[in-house]
Amino acid sequence: MTAPQCLRKSSLSAGWWCSRKAIVVRNCARAVKMNSSILTRLHQGLAPFLTTVRNASKKTGGSSRNPPKHPRPKHRGWKVQDGHHVSAGTILVTQRTTRFHPGLNVGFGKNGTLFAMEHGKVYVTCEKIDPNWDHTWVQRCYAGREGQTIYKKFFNVVPAPQHQRFKLIDEI
Repeated sequence: MTAPQCLRKSSLSAGWWCSRKAIVVRNCARAVKMNSSILTRLHQGLAPFLTTVRNASKKTGGSSRNPPKHPRPKHRGWKVQDGHHVSAGTILVTQRTTRFHPGLNVGFGKNGTLFAMEHGKVYVTCEKIDPNWDHTWVQRCYAGREGQTIYKKFFNVVPAPQHQRFKLIDEI
């Protein structure tokens, strides 16, 4: 008895004899009408191969992703050194927590920035702080430190001395 056309070794297009691939019977069953006894014999003879059928399929995508990149640096810290002359509105320090405190003629912005309120010379001093416990920044940064002595750096702006040249306009 000869094998049907799709089961011969010479018919490579039918998928019968390929290296590294298992036998695909369903394609042959579609191509040639076979009687059920031949199919049962075929299944019995090829049972070990049918358990290892590998169909071509795409693997699902993994869950790995690129690690987050380093964000742009904020460059927080001192912007003006001790002894420099500044004008009003100059940013002296940017900070996230209260590392530095405002002193004479220095303002405290809502994001913690210290800025000069007058023209003058910058002086940085280390002083003991007396915090205002009602302020939200003090509550956040110094919670649980009531009664302790805390020393911090203070930024001060000492205004330049005004000139003493005046002209007498009128006497009373």
